[in-house]
Amino acid sequence: MKIHLQREIDDLKKELFHVSSLVEENFKLAIRAVSTNDADLAGQVKPKDREIDRLEVEVEENCLKILALHQPVAVDLRFLIAALKMNNDLERIGDLAVNIAGVQKRLAGRETPAVLDQPFRELGEKARAMLRQSLEALMELNAGDARAVLEADDAVDDGYFRFVDLLKEQLGADPDQGGYYFGWLMAAKSVERVADLATNIAEDTIYTVEGEIVRHGQG
Repeated sequence: MKIHLQREIDDLKKELFHVSSLVEENFKLAIRAVSTNDADLAGQVKPKDREIDRLEVEVEENCLKILALHQPVAVDLRFLIAALKMNNDLERIGDLAVNIAGVQKRLAGRETPAVLDQPFRELGEKARAMLRQSLEALMELNAGDARAVLEADDAVDDGYFRFVDLLKEQLGADPDQGGYYFGWLMAAKSVERVADLATNIAEDTIYTVEGEIVRHGQG
């Protein structure tokens, strides 16, 4: 029974890795679409998200099947609980990528200001790195790497607030373009939320490995 359980958990990990790869690539695509103000790139994000949604349902069903058939305990049970939560977080990150790409319509017709482009791309890259590390930490059951993700979230928060300050400066110099700069704000906030969800995954990894709840300042 234990051998069958381990085989199904290994298969589940492969499925989760596939979903996470699609989510990461779609998030990266959305960042590029906004940064380059490219409508064609932006238009590719939503169709890809439909496949992510389909796989999210499939992964959830497989998690529930394993729980029902094998009634796992200890670390296996905690992993499956974390996998269910991670699966939901990945779907939400997919939705945020769609939101980011949708901002491109607000930016259409204007060249991307250099003062916003670089910090926005850096913010996106930091959030993407957090997402990648949190996923790998759960797949490898590495609590140390998961804790590093929690520490990295502060850098993303700082970058987000600096970007907001830049937007305020730009709006002050160009007050008639409130809708344009609000679009940038929406995109940056969605990036910051991706980092928050990566943090959730890291917290669930720590719980899986150590049985310790670190959310809300605990642990």
